[in-house]
Amino acid sequence: MNRQTVLERLRRTVSSGKPVIGAGAGTGLSAKCAEAGGVDLIIIYNSGRYRMAGRGSLAGLLPYGDANQIVVEMASEVLPVVRDTPVLAGVCGTDPFRIMPRFLDQLRDMGFAGVQNFPTVGLYDGVFRQNLEETGMGFDLEVEMVRLAHERDLVTAPYVFDPDQAVAMAQAGADVLVPHVGLTTKGSIGAGTALTLDEAVARVQAMRDAAAAVRPDILVLCHGGPIAEPADAAYVLSRTKGVVGFFGASSVERLPTEQAITAQVAAFKNLEVG
Repeated sequence: MNRQTVLERLRRTVSSGKPVIGAGAGTGLSAKCAEAGGVDLIIIYNSGRYRMAGRGSLAGLLPYGDANQIVVEMASEVLPVVRDTPVLAGVCGTDPFRIMPRFLDQLRDMGFAGVQNFPTVGLYDGVFRQNLEETGMGFDLEVEMVRLAHERDLVTAPYVFDPDQAVAMAQAGADVLVPHVGLTTKGSIGAGTALTLDEAVARVQAMRDAAAAVRPDILVLCHGGPIAEPADAAYVLSRTKGVVGFFGASSVERLPTEQAITAQVAAFKNLEVG
């Protein structure tokens, strides 16, 4: 599926008054079920594998595996079972062991419709983040990855964490912008520290407005932090302007899986015997 077709579909969804929903998938089953539910975009990246193995999503930012190679491996599980939904690859744009133009060509040839910048140094802060920027592993490489992907006619749906990054990604050609307001809360391995929903509304709006000033047609989806359940997303969407949907990863696969399996086993355990 080419970029133009994907964007036309997403814009038709917005024109119809429906939200654009993106879903992270850590397994083929997650992808199949998300598609059955009507998802508009599926994104696979290394944190999906860790998350569905019962580890926190931030494991994807630590040295537990080759993030870009994990995405290539996950492709063989996800791409064959997705019938009609564009699948995007999470790309670690700061990877110093990849020739990024060739890697993006490889992903396109495998059947990915686009990319997202994950793992992202945008989730780091403090001195460590400053040192990453100073030693050539900064967010600017993620912006460059998006620019290279755009040149290759891949759909780009980058995470951003502040208005300046939103502007940079819009200028690089981002099609779908995902303001990220932190690690998703709730569930057995969700974050305990997060913004309030009202704080999330303000941050998402600021990032959306900065990007739209550069690219008025950019599609913006909220993500993360306290925006964990459908009611949370509804709260944010009703209080922002120009935000047209939601991207969920833990919200789409981890939380529902935790709840469903726990409830199902409890129901079996409560059966009467004899």
